[in-house]
Amino acid sequence: MTTSSLILCIDDEALGLQIRKVVLERVGYRVLTALDGASGLALFGEHPVDAVILDYYMPGMHGGEVGARMRMLRAEVPILLLSAYVDLPPEVIKSVDFTMMKGDRPEMLMEKVQEMLALPRASTRSTGGSV
Repeated sequence: MTTSSLILCIDDEALGLQIRKVVLERVGYRVLTALDGASGLALFGEHPVDAVILDYYMPGMHGGEVGARMRMLRAEVPILLLSAYVDLPPEVIKSVDFTMMKGDRPEMLMEKVQEMLALPRASTRSTGGSV
C-alpha cells in the first residue's frame, strides 16, 4: 500500500465526508474533499489524484455524471461510488470501478481503497469496470 497516495472524496454530506477524510488520513493517505460534483471535478483536474471516492446522490450532478466526466479526463484513475441505493442504473455502474453501500464499515472502505490502488494503471478501465 502506498500510503502517500492522494485520494479525492466527493460528498454533499459534510459529516460523512469528514469521517472518510479522518479514516483515510489516519493510515497515511493524503485526502482532498469536495462538497459537490463541480468542485470535485475542478480538484480532479488540478491535482494528480490516485483514486476517487464519490457519493452517488448529490444535488446538481449525481455521482454517475461526475464519474463519467472524470473518465473523459483521466480514464486510468479508479473510482469508488458510494450509494445508499441498491439498484443503481447500469450506465452508472459502468462509469466506475467499484461500488459500496454508504453505511458499510470503515474497514470495508479501506479494503476497497487498497484494491483500487492495486489496480494496474494502464488496464484499470480495460474491462469496462468491475464491481
